[in-house]
Amino acid sequence: MFLSLSGMYLYAQNNSEPKFTVRGLVVESDTQKPIKDVNIEVNWGGYTATDVFGEFRIEARKGDELTIRHKDFETVFYIIQSSERIKVEVQPSDEDKSKISKFKSVSRTKKELFKPLIDSAETYLKKDAKKSIQFIADALSESNSTKENGEAYDVLGDIYMYWKQYDLAVSNYRISLQNAKTNTVSLKLAKAYKQNRNYQESLQIYNAIIKSELTNWQLTDLYEGLGDVYLLTKSYNLSVNAYKDGLKVAQKHLITPKITDLNSKIAQVYTAKGETQKAQGFFNKSMKLANSENKKRAVEEQIKVADFQNKVNNFSDEIELRKEALNTINEIESDADDIDNESPLTQQKQNYKIGNAYASQRDYGNAIEYLQKSIDEAGGKADLIVQKDATRRLSEVYRDAGQFNKALLAYQDYVDLVDKLYSKKEQEISQAARFSKDIVSKQNRILSLESDRALSESKYQLSEEQAKRQKLIIYSLIGGLILLLIGAFLMFKYIKQQRLANNLLALKSLRSQMNPHFIFNALNSVNSFIASNDERTANKYLTDFSLLMRAVLENSEEDFIPLEKEIKLIELYTQLEHFRFQDKFDYNINVDKNIKVEDFVIPPMLLQPYIENAVWHGLRYKKTKGKLEITISQTKPEEIKITITDDGIGRKKSKALKTENQQKQNSKGMGNIKKRVSILNDMYKDKVDVFIDDFQDEEDAGTKVVVTLKKD
Repeated sequence: MFLSLSGMYLYAQNNSEPKFTVRGLVVESDTQKPIKDVNIEVNWGGYTATDVFGEFRIEARKGDELTIRHKDFETVFYIIQSSERIKVEVQPSDEDKSKISKFKSVSRTKKELFKPLIDSAETYLKKDAKKSIQFIADALSESNSTKENGEAYDVLGDIYMYWKQYDLAVSNYRISLQNAKTNTVSLKLAKAYKQNRNYQESLQIYNAIIKSELTNWQLTDLYEGLGDVYLLTKSYNLSVNAYKDGLKVAQKHLITPKITDLNSKIAQVYTAKGETQKAQGFFNKSMKLANSENKKRAVEEQIKVADFQNKVNNFSDEIELRKEALNTINEIESDADDIDNESPLTQQKQNYKIGNAYASQRDYGNAIEYLQKSIDEAGGKADLIVQKDATRRLSEVYRDAGQFNKALLAYQDYVDLVDKLYSKKEQEISQAARFSKDIVSKQNRILSLESDRALSESKYQLSEEQAKRQKLIIYSLIGGLILLLIGAFLMFKYIKQQRLANNLLALKSLRSQMNPHFIFNALNSVNSFIASNDERTANKYLTDFSLLMRAVLENSEEDFIPLEKEIKLIELYTQLEHFRFQDKFDYNINVDKNIKVEDFVIPPMLLQPYIENAVWHGLRYKKTKGKLEITISQTKPEEIKITITDDGIGRKKSKALKTENQQKQNSKGMGNIKKRVSILNDMYKDKVDVFIDDFQDEEDAGTKVVVTLKKD
């Protein structure tokens, strides 16, 4: 026997290198007959085998050693240098006629264009989606078999998965399986369904795969995927069982990266279940294993454990872990080009969480220091999301520390950041819309190419089978129509998603504009008590105001909150206003005892502006003591009415008393409420209705506001 290998040299293994897919082929040199069931292994534990076509695919890194074993030829060792396509040709020996292997790169001729085009598509997959998709379109035009079609659509699915176009990934993986059924693509389809939140479809694919046909790595992937879906659907026991099944396979076959990942995921399930001791045990294992891999993997696991310590209120351990993680992040940041603002491995995110942990311990000095660090770092890296969250938390810490002036300034910065983030998100949505439009356009071209190719094949067959001509044309046209309908459906789905995203951003912006307006009015009340040297009253008012402000901030990110919470908010707010204007009005809040308040939800801060208008613009200017009535009654089983009435001077007189600037401010406030109600009704099918009219036919006409809420 002899072994002819040229140009082979060793690289030191580098676990920080990114993984890529290596494709290969094992054939007999003289007949080019494929050899199946050849063992393919990577030195860190990855394993697969050649299929009936003699082909294999395996994940590897630059510098990994690839081992190719079979009983009929000598073992081949090869050092991976890139995401190359390799070929092993087995030649008979002149001495004993047994078979050995000769290892070489696949030759590329003018006639063999399909595989180079696929390789090019994979090369540009993470760099340029449009260019990568174009290579797939070119490859399909060069395809000569359903097997090659399956491979092309498989790579096209990979492109869409990377760029988070999960619905398109699902469509192309399904087309790939229709052309050539493989377990690799089935696993990808199941994962794509999971990412697209089609959880039942994902489970069906995973459970339909025949486990005995999988490689050890694929079997581990399958169990991990099942565990992920069960965790997302809160089937915690099934999730743990699936992860543990995968862990057994990984441990038996020494698949080290999967052992680390599965220990970590089991810990996360136990955390979700509230079984903290079990979670801690598995996190300890995953931390130890991650430390033996590389710095980046170790710090990723360290941050997961820190998040766990936060959930169990073990803030001291959380702070220590995050500070250690910061040191490691500083070490790897210069070499890790793939760390962007979305990654948890950023200094601004860890400093924000350290500051948050100190705030939870009421260590306001350290909390302010780390939150300020986070704000500065986030500003330098244009991370508006972390900068916004850290600024908001800093405002809360200043408030809790009694530094109300600084709290107010920080909150004003937070409002400005919300506006900046809203503008940025609008730009990103516009860019994403253009990107998705281009992607869908290219997908439609590929589907059209598939339709055209089908039509061409039909024409070729018609020349031999004239009798089938009409039938084949009809089928081809139907197929083209179906493809066009699929394209239209994808576009409709995309537009619907973008509309929802725009509505959510608009709601957040409107809420952020309402909260400062409410807070500034309340602080004016505090200022008036202080100005009149009524320190005791000011302290009591400020205490109640702090409770109200905390509740408002907690609810500010929600579209709807339970009606019970909103009732408590308006009780507290009305009490504060009455506390200041006791000589101007009395109030009464009536809630029908028959109403099940837990069955209804309401947009937060919806009622407060109407109560504020009643007090500040109606009752405050009344010559005699007025009356404010808030009544919550149930008119229908699925509907309640909230009525706010006052016998103040009325809208017409109030408008006459206002300056031009005050009229604009009041108009803007009411306009914001109308916009919120309009958007929420658009999203939730006419859930809220607001009606405003005069209360009575007297000199002081008063105002009547009727808010109607419908049950989910």
